Amino acid sequence: MIVLISPEKDVKNEVQILHQLFEAGLEYYHLRKPFKNYEAHVSYLNEVSEKYHNRIVIHYFHKLVNEYSLKGIHFQEQKRRDALENGSRYFIGLQMLGKTMSSSFHEPEELSACDIEFDYHLLSPVFSSISKKGYEGRNFDVNNIDKTIIGMGGITTKTIAPTIELGFQGIGVLGGVWNSENPVESFKNIQKEFDSLQ
Repeated sequence: MIVLISPEKDVKNEVQILHQLFEAGLEYYHLRKPFKNYEAHVSYLNEVSEKYHNRIVIHYFHKLVNEYSLKGIHFQEQKRRDALENGSRYFIGLQMLGKTMSSSFHEPEELSACDIEFDYHLLSPVFSSISKKGYEGRNFDVNNIDKTIIGMGGITTKTIAPTIELGFQGIGVLGGVWNSENPVESFKNIQKEFDSLQ
């Protein structure tokens, strides 16, 4: 599986590009906009065609899962520690039936030891990040962890094969798509390379 993370700050024609990415086959779009408030999230979702809402996973304002037919919710590392490790009270009032639940990790040991059942786990940085300067890759080998783990950090067409060799079942992309001249073409190339290795 391929997970595409949204750019933190809006890029020009972002929603228009996003529609083209969905048309190109994008299945998992993580809406991660730390600088947007609740209202800004609502207006972003309203701009996206409703037929694609079921491919969007939300990082902030999880209650939006009740208002839109979204794919699921994602927990940043700190949010997971604060909310989930204190029991399941967090989910009271959230309509999670048929939705995905995922979380971010930065240490394989913590991921392996986590007893919360996530549908998939994002682990980073596998290679040196394209979008975050100075975020050095750590070449995590997860072959011995029996969970669905998505490798993030420095993912380009050239690093997909080594990521799969390290035991990852999927890839998470941000800079490899959004920092390129043509995000849609970059996504298609990444998708083609990933599919060829499956």
